[in-house]
Amino acid sequence: MSRVHDMGGRFGDGPVVPEPQDALVFDESWHGRALAVTLACGALGRWNLDISRHARESLSPKDYMRFSYYEKWLAGLADLLVSRGVVTEEELAGGVVSRSNLAERVLRTDAVAGVLAKGGPADRPGPAPAFAVGQRVRTRHPARNVFVPGGHTRLPGYAAGVEGTVLRCHGAHVLPDSHAHDLGEQPEPLYTVVFDAGALWGAPERAGDEVTCDLWQSYLEPL
Repeated sequence: MSRVHDMGGRFGDGPVVPEPQDALVFDESWHGRALAVTLACGALGRWNLDISRHARESLSPKDYMRFSYYEKWLAGLADLLVSRGVVTEEELAGGVVSRSNLAERVLRTDAVAGVLAKGGPADRPGPAPAFAVGQRVRTRHPARNVFVPGGHTRLPGYAAGVEGTVLRCHGAHVLPDSHAHDLGEQPEPLYTVVFDAGALWGAPERAGDEVTCDLWQSYLEPL
C-alpha cells in the first residue's frame, strides 16, 4: 500500500508554480522557529534523518493533506518526541517539561553554524557496485520496504517496475529502508537512474523529457 506523501504523477493537484527568486526564505515568522526547533531536537541524538522522514510520512492522510509544509514538520516532530521517550504526551500537551537527562546535548546558538556546515554525510564503505554506468535496469515492483511492512523507502511509487538507465554511481550510502527503523545502516551502492518521462507518466508534458532518481542497489534488477 502506498502512503499519501508518495504523490508523484498524480492527477488533480494542479501545476507546480516555482517561487520567484526574490521570495522570502520563510513565508511566516514561525516557519523559521519550526526549522530551528526541529534541528535542535535532532541534536538530541534520539533519531536520524530517515526516522524523521518516516515520522512525517506516517501522519494520517487527512492531516498530511491539510497541514502546511512546516506543520508537517512539527507534527512529525511531536510524534518523535513522545515515541522516543524525550517527553510524555502530558508534558507536550501542557507545555511544562521536567529537566531531561538530555539537557547536556542542547544545541546552543553559537554552535549552530558549525553544526550545519558539517552536515550529515551518508556515504560509507560498502560493497562494490553491481551495475555500471550506461547499464539498463528495472526498478523493483511494488515500491515497498522489504524489511518493515509499510516502512520507509526512497523508491517512489511512480518509478516502480520501470526500465531506466544508470547515469551515475555514487558509491555506497546508508540504506534508508533499514536506517529508518533502527535496523542499522546496511550501506549499499547508490545510483542515479534516468527514466524516459513517457515510461513513467504515459503522457508526458513534452516528448523526450527525462526524470532522474537516486536509487539504492536493492531497488534495481538487471535487464
